[in-house]
Amino acid sequence: MIRDTSIGAKLWITAVWAFTIFFVLNVIGIISTVIVSSLGTRWLGTWLPNAFTFNWYASAWREFQLGPVLFVTFQIAFTVVALSGLLGVTAAYAMARRDFPGKKLVMLLFLLPLLVPPITFGIPLATVLYQFNVGGTFWGVVLANLVPTVPFVILVMIPFIEQIDPKVEAAARVFGAGTFKLFVYVLMPMLIPGILASLLLVLVRTVAMFELTFLTAGPTSQTLVVSLYYSVFASGVRAVQSIDAMAVIYMVSTLVWLLVALRFVNPTQIVARGNQSAAAH
Repeated sequence: MIRDTSIGAKLWITAVWAFTIFFVLNVIGIISTVIVSSLGTRWLGTWLPNAFTFNWYASAWREFQLGPVLFVTFQIAFTVVALSGLLGVTAAYAMARRDFPGKKLVMLLFLLPLLVPPITFGIPLATVLYQFNVGGTFWGVVLANLVPTVPFVILVMIPFIEQIDPKVEAAARVFGAGTFKLFVYVLMPMLIPGILASLLLVLVRTVAMFELTFLTAGPTSQTLVVSLYYSVFASGVRAVQSIDAMAVIYMVSTLVWLLVALRFVNPTQIVARGNQSAAAH
């Protein structure tokens, strides 16, 4: 009986590893195909293109006006990050430190934008924004992206705030610290790891968000992912290599921010830093 269990466990582990390797190889294959295509001069049914060149990147940069698109992308992303941090951290503090009627219902409302597909609430949201003449503008895209990002910051920060001993805040108030000084000089040093983690993930999420941005963006407020979509499906003949070059630029820009986020998002390190800061105070 023990032998059968051992064989079953080995088969299960083998199946999991086989699926994982198959999935990783497929992802690598897809990405490699796009990268090779973006560097190839001609590619007609062979394993590799006839020759390689970086000219397609320069062509994509000019043809799709990637300079202004990238500027708008990060302008929107950093605005969303700033507002998400301001609104999310303060709301998370109130949720973590205050008990009030309907608190569980409010938490459920915060969860809904994260659980429901963006396209589900994105269409009525875009309709409302266009009715108030905000849709199709920079601030329309920002407001639409705040709907899922603010709850995300709140849910990340609540447990981080709850682990800070309220006695630390009480002691600071005894020594005359007001609300502003309490937050800046006492809470902020302990919350910085959590804030960095949540805001960096918000940055990555905003850059990669397609549905809400697509529904609310105008000609001058398109992010890179939306511009990539329009480039693929726009009328006219475009070189596949040029579109693939644009896709690679999008992947690299997102990957850079994701790697930066992963540098700060280790939950074990976050909790350890928070506990150390609380103990020090």
